[in-house]
Amino acid sequence: MPKVNRHNQGAIPSSLSLSNRAFRGLWALLYLLAFRPSPRFLHSWRRGLLRLMGARIGPGANIHASVRIWAPWNLTMGRFACLAPHVDCYNVAPVTLGEHATVSQYSYLCGASHDYTSLALPLTPGPISIGAHAWICADVFVGPGVAVGEGAVVGARSSVYEDVKPWTVVGGNPARYLKPRILAGNS
Repeated sequence: MPKVNRHNQGAIPSSLSLSNRAFRGLWALLYLLAFRPSPRFLHSWRRGLLRLMGARIGPGANIHASVRIWAPWNLTMGRFACLAPHVDCYNVAPVTLGEHATVSQYSYLCGASHDYTSLALPLTPGPISIGAHAWICADVFVGPGVAVGEGAVVGARSSVYEDVKPWTVVGGNPARYLKPRILAGNS
């Protein structure tokens, strides 16, 4: 076990830059005063606020007012992608949703963890990618560095720690392959 210096047990300084913290402070104020209290139907208003803060948001994307976004400048959403009510998007690293991708209510997109092998517990960010036409069902945890393939479905209350192949259905904790996703008729 590594020796701990008892004389230097104070708070570990943040590895995030001053400008990053300043932008997050500005975003927190904008979120509190203009994003969060906006009426349910004003998706275009919320798209505009996110674009103002550097997000790349496609036309028709739906972002509900109760969504929590840590760093808008690390968010990319394709046309008609959706972040449903109460989604928590901890996007220390980039988070990308493809066209028509849906992240359902109470899901958590966790774009960072900590290196537990170091006593300093440094932040270890990892990008998250949700492919076009993929569906993250309700209350799903998606870990850092995970790519959910095009058309994949992640079942409700699942935890995803590894990549999900395109056009598959996965579920459980940890999420495991259940079956292929086969579309009925022409969608």
